[in-house]
Amino acid sequence: MRVAITYCTQCQWLLRAGWMAQELLQTFGSDLTEVALIPGTGGVFRVVVGDSVVWDRKERSGFPEITVLKQLVRDEVDPERDLGHADRS
Repeated sequence: MRVAITYCTQCQWLLRAGWMAQELLQTFGSDLTEVALIPGTGGVFRVVVGDSVVWDRKERSGFPEITVLKQLVRDEVDPERDLGHADRS
């Protein structure tokens, strides 16, 4: 499964996108075939898993908490997977 994180270069969100990519790779390891960082403009911050947009900053008015992002990615990649503390409230 491919994950693409499109981030705004004008807003300097590369570090945020890179950190989120690192967290996803650490959590999902070989379940992901690729995590791509795609530069964009205009305030974009979008996370796409396969063909599904799981987060769009403009639609959701902000950035995801990392636990929420992991849950959204998990739901696309391996819905039965337990994320441990990220699944506990």
